[in-house]
Amino acid sequence: EQKNRISLGLKQLQPHPWENVKEKYPIGQRIKGKVVSITDYGAFIELEKGIEGLIHISEMSWSQHVKHPSQLLSVGQEIDAVILNIEAEAKKISLGLKQLEPDPWENVEERFPVGTTHRGTVRNLTQFGAFVELEEGVDGLVHISDLSWTKKVRHPSEIVKKGDEIDVVVLGINREERRIALGHKQVEDNPWETFEEKYAEGSETEGTVAKIIEKGVVVILPLGVEGFIPNQHLGLPKGQSAKDVYKEGDTIPAKVIEFDKENHRIVLSVNAYFKGKEKAEWEEYMSSHGVEKTTLEEVARTSSSEEPAADAADTEGEEKKTL
Repeated sequence: EQKNRISLGLKQLQPHPWENVKEKYPIGQRIKGKVVSITDYGAFIELEKGIEGLIHISEMSWSQHVKHPSQLLSVGQEIDAVILNIEAEAKKISLGLKQLEPDPWENVEERFPVGTTHRGTVRNLTQFGAFVELEEGVDGLVHISDLSWTKKVRHPSEIVKKGDEIDVVVLGINREERRIALGHKQVEDNPWETFEEKYAEGSETEGTVAKIIEKGVVVILPLGVEGFIPNQHLGLPKGQSAKDVYKEGDTIPAKVIEFDKENHRIVLSVNAYFKGKEKAEWEEYMSSHGVEKTTLEEVARTSSSEEPAADAADTEGEEKKTL
């Protein structure tokens, strides 16, 4: 027996909640809602029965420290939020939490003028530099080249670590792209003016071996600046390498054969240092490094048959390869 049925609806007695939703929730309006669910990418907020909006994780804080929405919100929590966007046909509402507070990048140039010094916290390290938080929501980058006047920094971790509080100088601001260029070395005066006098070409000094690389030895000079001694200027006997004769921590006497203030490079020579000095002094020096008796002339002949000194770019590249 055929049955006749009529389908009824209860919800249709009430207006559809998404009707006139744009009029009810204008963009920019501050509203109240309840957190009904949390995901990795955000939190869903019930504005009224049948209408939910999403606060994406990127809209929760002006800072970059929120890794999961549960750090700020919990299910059942009543919160305030701001309407950012509405797609009525798709039944989507974008909400913002951070917009309840002023954007810290507004008037950032007034709070952090170029040339001023500030204290910040190192929040992250990359191959090319260190990100430093000046205040919540405002980070700047100290490029690796602006970390030290005196060292060839291979990685920022050689100078700073996450969590360190450091002084920085504001070098430049791009508010539209939310970028601030910072300098750490600029907190101090450029010491290369002093280095130019102390390490003029022809001056004699000594350095402590900091690193041995394929093309020579990196030394730390008395004022804390790095210098480089190429293999052919190390006084190496034929058939021996820098690692055969020297080790980290050794003290090496040397003469400056090149000083480049612009490119922050000092090149030295052991051979040039001992040239013109007493033969016994040379022999005593080589003996102290476990080298059999050899003459400076023999070393010079060996050196002249080797490749010429590497320029700064080659030297720095070689150091990076050996790390």
